[in-house]
Amino acid sequence: MVVDSVLKKATHQTNIKRCDVHFAHEHYLRGVHHPAEKCDKNQMLFVLSGELLINSYLYPSETLTDRKVILQPIGSKVEYLALVDTDFLIFEFNDIPLVNEEAYSNMMQNNEAPITYPSLDMPNQVYICVDQICSLLSEAQEHDYLYAELKAKELIYLMIRYINVHELRKFFYTIGSYTDSFQHFIMSNFRKVKNVEDFAHLGGYNLSTFRRIFKNVYGMAVYEWILDKKREGIINDLQHTSDRINVISSRYGFDSLSHFAHFCKSSFGDTPRSLRKRSANDEEIKSLLVLTDPIFPDEPDEIDGTIFTPIRDKEEDDFSPLHSSCR
Repeated sequence: MVVDSVLKKATHQTNIKRCDVHFAHEHYLRGVHHPAEKCDKNQMLFVLSGELLINSYLYPSETLTDRKVILQPIGSKVEYLALVDTDFLIFEFNDIPLVNEEAYSNMMQNNEAPITYPSLDMPNQVYICVDQICSLLSEAQEHDYLYAELKAKELIYLMIRYINVHELRKFFYTIGSYTDSFQHFIMSNFRKVKNVEDFAHLGGYNLSTFRRIFKNVYGMAVYEWILDKKREGIINDLQHTSDRINVISSRYGFDSLSHFAHFCKSSFGDTPRSLRKRSANDEEIKSLLVLTDPIFPDEPDEIDGTIFTPIRDKEEDDFSPLHSSCR
């Protein structure tokens, strides 16, 4: 990030490690630029004062002024530049925090993609809530994550209560549409890739961003999900199809029958041929519980002759929901 060397940066945050919501109060002096990067979570940006030039797929070269708010869905690439001294709140979340889920579902039912995605104006009630959150973030004392979650629900509740329903339908449309398209990409391509890095590059992501977005959408690590899907598909094909063993092996990307047999033994305790025979005798086949030695927490998982290594980010362990800074 391009920041003038004379600026001071102050940070206040809690010790909560894993969070679904996150607030960050930012103050950018004129000329401060946040380079383009993909959002790891859904992101709302509330401008309290100033002018912020936004550039993203949904908001190409749009200038946000006082009391404007936009929403960037998870995976969006966005950059911004302070045209004047600007004060704003960033609110990140996985699932939208709702007080009344039924009311939100009814509002979004049969929603159609808008032609454009205009920014929203903050009514007084929403502006006051945002300002209160910023005040809390400026305090030196820590705040519990559950309190942050309550404030997030309050904020969304006030938006739904006081902003025009037609504008809200366009505003929130992007959340479900992006998640659907990301999941479609995953389901269409997971059998084709040899490792997580190839998967990320296929979708145009760097590895770290892809892993975070995937975990936010699916709730688990990429390599674990792929292993589970391969196990699920293999045992289904062995039990419910007459496809030859080598055909099934090739379908799930194994380089050789020996690799396929090794995978089946480690996953189900038997060879593919034996598993099919046991299934024909109506025996229930279950996956084995694979335990990882805690002394070697990053031990790689072998899949069809390739290595799927779980990479852990320190940022994920240190992440907290309340954060304030000045740039």
